[in-house]
Amino acid sequence: MKVIITAKAHPLLQKTLQEKGYEVLYAPQISYRDLLGQVGDAVGIIVTTRLAIDKTLLDAAPALQWIGRLGSGLEIIDVTYAESKGVRCLSSPEGNRNAVAEQALGMLLCMLHKINSSAQEVQSLVWKRDENRGTELFQKTVGIVGFGNTGTTFAKLLQPFGVTVLAYDKYKHDFGGGYIKEANFEQLCRYADIISFHVPLTEETTFMADEAFFKSLLQKPLIINTSRGKVIHQQALLHALEQQLISGAALDVLENENLSTYNVQEQELLQALVAREDVIITPHIAGYTHEAFKKMSEVLLQKLKLT
Repeated sequence: MKVIITAKAHPLLQKTLQEKGYEVLYAPQISYRDLLGQVGDAVGIIVTTRLAIDKTLLDAAPALQWIGRLGSGLEIIDVTYAESKGVRCLSSPEGNRNAVAEQALGMLLCMLHKINSSAQEVQSLVWKRDENRGTELFQKTVGIVGFGNTGTTFAKLLQPFGVTVLAYDKYKHDFGGGYIKEANFEQLCRYADIISFHVPLTEETTFMADEAFFKSLLQKPLIINTSRGKVIHQQALLHALEQQLISGAALDVLENENLSTYNVQEQELLQALVAREDVIITPHIAGYTHEAFKKMSEVLLQKLKLT
């Protein structure tokens, strides 16, 4: 029984699979073409976000029984086609939801209290207090778009700050209570001081934060995105910042995260964003903590009933 691990994974994953009798090919840099040539006798594939598991690859894997996703979101897998062939598709959002929520909170506090921009000024021997006066999170209204694993965990971390959470999820209802208020998208855009995205990338969520979205915002909110880069249209985001429709942006994800492939327009857009004091961008690290790296493997092994 052969399993191919196509991405970096905690050693626990390979060790446990081997102890359960699997032959493991650990190939974190494997190309799509090479995977296509290796997958014929595989019963399992472990993936992250790097390689698309499409119809062509699934047709080349007649022995395949399951696909395990380290992390959340199954958009790189043709789930419908896989399941039609009897292939189970499993993800492990429980493994990194706390890591993502912590980063969202950290970026939020960093932005509100101007920690990043003021620290950079001090590095340049500039000492400004009045200009770097912060804003408290206490009693603000936080909009959460997507109330699944990471959205609900983020809401829990926010509770001690005395905030009101407006939570919108198209596919969940009757989940409000206490400081968490179920809201529609229009209400969230109208009242939120902060808006944080926690949605998978689908046809519905691709560029849901576009020009029209930013123009609908009434409180000039701070925007946080730790989900998928293409949830936010980056050019529209820059326009919103320039027009002061929002107070800032904290992004852990980009439309295109392969910076070496950028054309001139993409380079100019990214440079314009990172040059702003009201923007923080990190390299898709929210769900990549040391703890989450192990926990994602543990969750996947549990779901595969191998522990």
